[in-house]
Amino acid sequence: QVQLVESGGDFLQAGGSLRLSCATSGGTFSNYAMGWFRQAPGKEREFVAAISRSGGSTYYADSVMGRFTVSRDDAKSTIYLRMNSLKPEDTAVYYCAARQSNSRTVYYATGTHYDYWGQGTQVTVSS
Repeated sequence: QVQLVESGGDFLQAGGSLRLSCATSGGTFSNYAMGWFRQAPGKEREFVAAISRSGGSTYYADSVMGRFTVSRDDAKSTIYLRMNSLKPEDTAVYYCAARQSNSRTVYYATGTHYDYWGQGTQVTVSS
């Protein structure tokens, strides 16, 4: 059973930057493709970013392309989401997710593809 713990959420002003972390345990981290999702109040959960097992393939939602960067550190069993030029519409609870994958290059952009989820970390961006 894989456990995921997000951290790094904060309250900040528009234009600021933040880095979220997602630490994993209970599994072989290098076997998992990973993703970030978010859910704003009153809205459905939406995809943010995904990264393959190798880290060489990444994919982003259009709304965050060019502003957010996903990365992974297999030595620390952790993925990160670097968020720049934050906007009020980025306000949400951010979740990381994991899926065991046979491919080192495939990423997954749909929540139903993931097997494990963290508890989320709140990001609030004021205008």
